Amino acid sequence: MALEGNFGRVERLGRERLVAARLSEKAPIRHLDPTLVFLALVMSAFGALMIYSATSAHPSDPTISPRFYLERQLVFGAVGIFVMTVLALFSYRRLRAWAWLAYTVAILLLLAVLSPLGTTALGAQRWVALGIFQIQPSEVAKLAVILALAALLAERKGEPTTFDVFKCIVLVALPAAFIYSQPDLGTLLVLIAILGGMLLVSGAKMRLLLVIAMLGAVAFYGLLHTGLLKDYQVNRLTGFLDPAKDPQRTGYNLQQAKIAIGSGQITGRGLFNGTQTNLRFVPEQHTDFIFTVVGEELGFLGAGLFVLVFGLFVWRGVRIAMMSKDHFGTLLAAGIVSMFAFQGFVNVGMTMGISPITGIPLPFVSYGGSSLIASFLATGVLLNIHMRRL
Repeated sequence: MALEGNFGRVERLGRERLVAARLSEKAPIRHLDPTLVFLALVMSAFGALMIYSATSAHPSDPTISPRFYLERQLVFGAVGIFVMTVLALFSYRRLRAWAWLAYTVAILLLLAVLSPLGTTALGAQRWVALGIFQIQPSEVAKLAVILALAALLAERKGEPTTFDVFKCIVLVALPAAFIYSQPDLGTLLVLIAILGGMLLVSGAKMRLLLVIAMLGAVAFYGLLHTGLLKDYQVNRLTGFLDPAKDPQRTGYNLQQAKIAIGSGQITGRGLFNGTQTNLRFVPEQHTDFIFTVVGEELGFLGAGLFVLVFGLFVWRGVRIAMMSKDHFGTLLAAGIVSMFAFQGFVNVGMTMGISPITGIPLPFVSYGGSSLIASFLATGVLLNIHMRRL
């Protein structure tokens, strides 16, 4: 009788799980992660406010409205929320069939950047003009690489061979070579972080990962000492170790960033009252150095609260990766989490002198349509995985 009772309970649990899985596919909205959506919207709105604070007092172009950057960022945010919603409507498992097409399109866009279609700003050729807007294909490439790596590694079901790992390296190396040519060392480092995070989650042998890490360190040392990088690129990568080495460029940027954050002290100078911000001492303060605005105007408490919110967002992504019931979903979420975590750490760190100045935007906060829309796209994938986790 006891044996029959056990079988009955197992059968009942099996039926309940099957029903839950069917409901997950038919009504995925039942399993929406409202916390993740809320955090993404809060960071996006906060970023728009910081951008307005950084650009309204002294616009870089006196002919434009003080609300120019704010209005554009709000438009980008609206587009990002729309694409996030659309992406969450259909099963992420269908993305697996589109992985290689997305990867091919990303490569073609990167090639277009290096062609006459590409546009140059601040000495870098990273954009393709589409009317009055510009698209940065490297942002698309990050998501395409995550999708392609997930599709490749998911076939091995947790046991990638040495040859599989080699194929993953080649898959990342191709877009990385085009991105290096722009040049865009920041995105290049993000791709490496994505590769490392996804290989770790895929089940690759630890000794193989250690060998890859050592070879990467040797390659990085070679880049710094063989002349393959220009002097200003080397200075940006090593300047945080010795700011006095390049006092007119990297050292100046870092020094001004530290002054801005330090002047905020505990509670900050107050919103729109930052002297370093209003007098534009910190370069690119609405893009790469947006965190200096947070530190100066909101102080340690405001900056700490933002870091807490961002950390909670990353943790929700880790949780989604752990809850996914298929290897493809786990790898997708792991790649996205690796991307967000690395970008957030390096961007915040470079304003305080604990990481290289690489030009990596702060997700959801830095000004830029391609970056913001890509962040919402990645969030849409995380939501999709969570809603169909059964």
